[in-house]
Amino acid sequence: MLELAGIIILGILAQWVAWKFKIPAILPLILIGLLVGPIAAEYFSENGSKWIEPIWNGEKGLFPGEGLFYFVSLAISIILFEGGLTLKKSEINNVGPVITKLITLGSVVTFFGAGVFAHYIFNLGWEMSLLFSSLIIVTGPTVISPILRNIPLKKDVAAVLKWEGILIDPIGALVAVLVFEFISVGGEGGFTQTALMEFFKIILFGTTLGFVFAKALIFFINRKFVPHYLLNVVSLSMVLLVFVLSDLLAHESGLLAVVVMGMVIANSKLKSFDELLYFKESLTVLLISILFILLAANMNMSELRLIFNWRTIVLFGLVVFLVRPLGVFISTHKSTLKLNEKIFISWVGPRGIVAAGIASLFGTRLKMQGIEGAEYITPLVFMVVLGTVLLNATTARMLAKMIGVFLKKSEAIVFVGASKSARLIAKYLINNNRRVILLDSNKDYVNDSKEEGIEAFHIDIYNDNLDDNVELNDVGYLIAMTGSDVINKYALERFSPIFGELGAYRLATSREVTTKNPENSDILFTANDDYINVTETIRDYPKMNELKVASTEDYLQKMEAIKVLDNCIPLFLKSNEDIKILAEVTPQDVKENDIIVYVGAELKVEAMSVV
Repeated sequence: MLELAGIIILGILAQWVAWKFKIPAILPLILIGLLVGPIAAEYFSENGSKWIEPIWNGEKGLFPGEGLFYFVSLAISIILFEGGLTLKKSEINNVGPVITKLITLGSVVTFFGAGVFAHYIFNLGWEMSLLFSSLIIVTGPTVISPILRNIPLKKDVAAVLKWEGILIDPIGALVAVLVFEFISVGGEGGFTQTALMEFFKIILFGTTLGFVFAKALIFFINRKFVPHYLLNVVSLSMVLLVFVLSDLLAHESGLLAVVVMGMVIANSKLKSFDELLYFKESLTVLLISILFILLAANMNMSELRLIFNWRTIVLFGLVVFLVRPLGVFISTHKSTLKLNEKIFISWVGPRGIVAAGIASLFGTRLKMQGIEGAEYITPLVFMVVLGTVLLNATTARMLAKMIGVFLKKSEAIVFVGASKSARLIAKYLINNNRRVILLDSNKDYVNDSKEEGIEAFHIDIYNDNLDDNVELNDVGYLIAMTGSDVINKYALERFSPIFGELGAYRLATSREVTTKNPENSDILFTANDDYINVTETIRDYPKMNELKVASTEDYLQKMEAIKVLDNCIPLFLKSNEDIKILAEVTPQDVKENDIIVYVGAELKVEAMSVV
């Protein structure tokens, strides 16, 4: 009982440490597992026993016989199913040719390049070499996001790394599963006709059962045959059923079945998809916390000593400094990415949770089958995982600054609220070369924004963890323009430390407009402009106006003329170099030929309407 409770406590502690210090969770999880397992047995335990023993050895241990293997199999099946849920066809279509090539051509380069090096450096058979290379194809969002979260990057670079990690997880897992199954059915007799038939049988049963059970689950949920409170547990039991049933009908086909099941559900019209995905993500965090401490603790110093030599350093160096850059440069050939951006993408390629988890599962299973070289799989993959995570976590920010992909000033603007008023203002800013992102929980507003060519996300600011979105790393301004005073204030309280580095503003509240008593200096536009006033003004005058100023005095006079009118709202000061929110402009900032940007009735002075 103490060991089981200890694993859960240590796992959640590792997750908290990862969150606190903004590092990938897999790093503290594996290090803790090694500490309480092989390191404790070698250096701290008087009788040579581990502090946490995953397998029962006659005196202590958590799982008898093959119990650990069964637990790992079921846990990996859930993790892979959750990974399959993230692979949507629409997202692949939208990510662009660079990311598509990275997850296809880049994977091929890694598969054959790392496989060749593993074969000749460690003298592994081709089967084990290619299994190793298939396992290190994946990067994964759980290791990419913490590394990039605090590095302000250009949107294109952040998007490439983010989407590569999301999309390559299930693809890499699928390749590793197929290679493993090909090895398993080959056995000592080699790849005979019988073995090939077994391999295709695995593919047939895995894909068929995954597809059929996914469609059945979708049908039951959409037709409300499953009550809402049982939705998540029924889905979980269905995943486990598919895994076990597929494995019974065709040995080792279960992992393929759950990946296919997840991918089919992700690309279907499941009404409760978001809720299902959220539950699986939460469950996956708990399973990962337990799983990787167990897997690392189950290793022995004899396995680790297999890779304590110069060959490991050579293999690691070739994977990181040759194979990864080669895959990136081939995939980005003739793209719009600059050389320094390609170099940075080449450098950031940490391997993640799927790689380590499946490596442990496959390595253990192949050792049980007595296949030569299988003992190298788990320690080699763990070496690549730990090495790449440590390397990227400690050097990515420094390299970004050195080669010039680090944004010195984050000037993109996030609008909380995507109403017609916000869209009109956002469109003007975009036309003046500013990046603008709209966030709203109203799907219609988000769809309208996208149709107008504005970047928009359907997000609930109360529930969604926006600081995980690495594509928002270049945001420096936060503007809250919803119809709710409460939401506007909450948005500033929660997200101004993340997105409001250069400024965070909100519309005046109805109370502030009524009492003429602003509570804070974070009011956007003027203290008279609450949501109702802004909406009505833009409804009556849906255009942006520009008014040139000749001097500071001229600026003050024209600003006063705008403010006294009920149907005019001053927005920005535009100069040759920049656009500034008027809330942060002082008269000393104004130069000759600067332009006041406002919305509302056109003043009876020199003015120019801008669509």
